[in-house]
Amino acid sequence: MSTVTRRTFLGAAAGSTMLAAIQPSALFANQSKANLLPSPSTGNGGSLLSALKNRKSTRSFSSQPLSQQMMSDLLWAAFGVNRPDIGFRTAPSPMNTQEIEIYVATANGLYLYDANFHQLVQLKNDDIRSFCGKQGFVANAALNLIYVADFSKLGDRNDDKKLFYAAADTGFISQNVYLFCAAFGLGTVVRDWIDRQVLAEKISLRKEQRIILAQTVGYPK
Repeated sequence: MSTVTRRTFLGAAAGSTMLAAIQPSALFANQSKANLLPSPSTGNGGSLLSALKNRKSTRSFSSQPLSQQMMSDLLWAAFGVNRPDIGFRTAPSPMNTQEIEIYVATANGLYLYDANFHQLVQLKNDDIRSFCGKQGFVANAALNLIYVADFSKLGDRNDDKKLFYAAADTGFISQNVYLFCAAFGLGTVVRDWIDRQVLAEKISLRKEQRIILAQTVGYPK
């Protein structure tokens, strides 16, 4: 699929046109392994108050996979582009740094979410879900989201400030996921109990990247 087609998709999805200046990150250079997601169903869903009422953490999941449409809607809600004309997202970040990257671990492999083109770029064919956390349910659920901060996007701030911003921004994104799951009958739980060193090696992180949290998503058992 051409770059022009991918730009047109996001513009059509939100009734606008993506700026021609927006280019894919170097992380997404291998477009041969990119899988375009369906257009997010932004007009569907229950009320915000209902989602807040039903928001909870789940720690028992079935292995039922999510449909492509559900995956599309989930990732767009998490940290998708909701203003294509300026490339802004569904969650805030300091000075619009957008330093949080979402890695997606499923039974079919490891992916990186490219929000600009609303697509998943496959990084590995291996099922690494069991490395995404130390609780037993992690390996069985449909997917695990791994929130990774790229400190290089946060400029010359010290590491404490970078970590503070990254943790806050991950909180915004993970709450978006909680509310989406509450609205659409999915279970989720955000987690810190992770062997970060092992997981970082499994997903081949660069030295300037840090795993902040992980979040399990799937159908409740």
